[in-house]
Amino acid sequence: MPQGDHIDLHRKRNGYRHDHFERLRKKKAREVHKHSQIAQKTLGIKGKMISKENYRNKALMKKTLAMHEESATRKKVDDEVHEGAIPSYLMDRETTTRAKALSNSIKQKRKEKAGKWDVPLPKVRPVAEDEMFRVIRTGKRKTKQWKRMITKATFVGPSFTRKPPKYERFIRPSGMRFTKAHVTHPELKCTFNLEIVSVKKNPNGPMYTSLGVITRGTIIEVNVSELGLVTPAGKVVWGKYAQVTNNPENDGCINAVLLV
Repeated sequence: MPQGDHIDLHRKRNGYRHDHFERLRKKKAREVHKHSQIAQKTLGIKGKMISKENYRNKALMKKTLAMHEESATRKKVDDEVHEGAIPSYLMDRETTTRAKALSNSIKQKRKEKAGKWDVPLPKVRPVAEDEMFRVIRTGKRKTKQWKRMITKATFVGPSFTRKPPKYERFIRPSGMRFTKAHVTHPELKCTFNLEIVSVKKNPNGPMYTSLGVITRGTIIEVNVSELGLVTPAGKVVWGKYAQVTNNPENDGCINAVLLV
């Protein structure tokens, strides 16, 4: 076992080999063939286990692809008020529209489960780890470097309490914690100051999502109960997703667009 990060240190000082990324790409491409050879040659219980795992991965991939390929078309609900009495044969058509709206909401839920939204910012700049974290030196002689301070805006729940300093790995400064966001409704063309419920997905990775880091392009869940939004079934909507459109650490506030 290596006793230090000598390779990382060498790379920081001298950079990567000229063909490092090409070799890495080729290695990744060869891994599939290597795995296939092992799966074909392995016999007995181990072969069954590999086959079962391959089948599970393939089924999951097909399911995700099917969710992503669902049609994004939406039928506009006809809310025009008709003058006079409506004939009986026209009264049933309202239920068809409602059924269409319900099927659309189910499809939307499936897409959210698959992690796909129609977002205003589909591509964002990736944030490097050096930019995201600041190294905190600790210990009597300031030699330990395992603590990190987050330099971006974060969200923590109302019941959050900090760990004792001895065990705290990631420090989220209280000055950079946000509880509210300026959310713009794209159809109403109005902006509301709404409370943040949770951080749904940070495009930089699952670690930043679990830490509650909010950067440009992050999907957050906001409390929209005061807007009076209702579902096609008539239920009040409490939480809705929104995408952050600014850099909160530069502006001192979170601006987002509601995903409708």
